[in-house]
Amino acid sequence: MTRVRIENVVASTSLGDHLDLERIASRLDGAEYEPAEFPGLIYRMKDPKTAVLLFKSGKVVCTGGKSSKQVDESIRAISALIRKGGQTVLAHPKIEIQNIVATSSLETEINLTSIALALGLDRVEYEPEQFPGLVCRLESPRVVVLLFGSGKLVCTGAKRPKDAELAVEHIAKELARAGLLDGKRTPAPARTPGSSHRTPSAPRAPTALEADPSPTNEETPAVETFAE
Repeated sequence: MTRVRIENVVASTSLGDHLDLERIASRLDGAEYEPAEFPGLIYRMKDPKTAVLLFKSGKVVCTGGKSSKQVDESIRAISALIRKGGQTVLAHPKIEIQNIVATSSLETEINLTSIALALGLDRVEYEPEQFPGLVCRLESPRVVVLLFGSGKLVCTGAKRPKDAELAVEHIAKELARAGLLDGKRTPAPARTPGSSHRTPSAPRAPTALEADPSPTNEETPAVETFAE
């Protein structure tokens, strides 16, 4: 079975009906709060290495965790710090996983043009002059898989780690059945005016908060934006 690595778990919860962000910012060392630029307070934890976003409505978003356990630990930790500052928050908030970003590898280079034709343009988005990967949307599990010529896969949209594993396994089996795992990489696209594999727009580049905490190349996984 193809190995899948969890890169980012994004989760949300509510700590109550209202959070006094000005008060929290003044008492929480290292808190980032610039309401003119962003409505939430950002607190970056060192262990586990996550970022927690707090909003006045009481909503909390945790991103950067590598597992649901790290998310739980982060939210418990921020709750304890807020209580220590004198504010009342829910003792047992319900945490919901919003998105899991995972990576994997097919262990061989792949031809994205051939894959786009084999999978069908109704299922994929491939615009190599705008984005280097092929975007494939699966119905079951309902996730999005990005495929790169290097053979690297990025899965986003999963709610459970198992969904990411099933998606990668499904893609690998489908490509193997079609004979597309032969190690031949996609050639560089010819930049001829008017010629392209025209499909829906490729995904935008992630922002600093949305991306993996340590982006290294063009294959950095993207996750959904969360705001109040």
